[in-house]
Amino acid sequence: MDIEKVNSMDFGEFVDVFGNVIERCPLIAAAVWSQRPFSDLEDLKKHFFAFIDALPQSGQEGILRCHPDLAGSELRRGTLTAESQREQSAAGLTSLGADERLRLAELNAQYRARFGFPFVLAARFSDRAAVSRELARRLLCPSAQELRTALGEVKKICSLRLADLLRADPAKL
Repeated sequence: MDIEKVNSMDFGEFVDVFGNVIERCPLIAAAVWSQRPFSDLEDLKKHFFAFIDALPQSGQEGILRCHPDLAGSELRRGTLTAESQREQSAAGLTSLGADERLRLAELNAQYRARFGFPFVLAARFSDRAAVSRELARRLLCPSAQELRTALGEVKKICSLRLADLLRADPAKL
């Protein structure tokens, strides 16, 4: 899909196509649609990021709460979004052993209790061992720093998903 196609989409089509570039947040795509025309992928991405950055902290935390736990109950129930399923699978999280699954569940619960939102990581850049290490490391971060880090991961995920949709090279993002 090229940027001309993106710019020609009506509201419903745009939200259908881009409604999950920020996990389970089609409202963001709805708001970004009104910013058309976009000059290129970078411009489109800039509008998604600007929406996130303009939100108060409670809204930013709300975006984070839309993300599933990595290797969590949604994966086991088969209720992940297609994008999350692919990303978690690529990181090896769909084939964890019982001990690994239990360790991640414990870390996810500790993280959620400490910060009030799930651990978010661009899983495509990780493998299952790195996910556990990063989760344990980030559990020790101050809250404000962790909010910034988690939102940065949301933006990485958004960039990758936009690149997928526009068939762009993620290395150029």
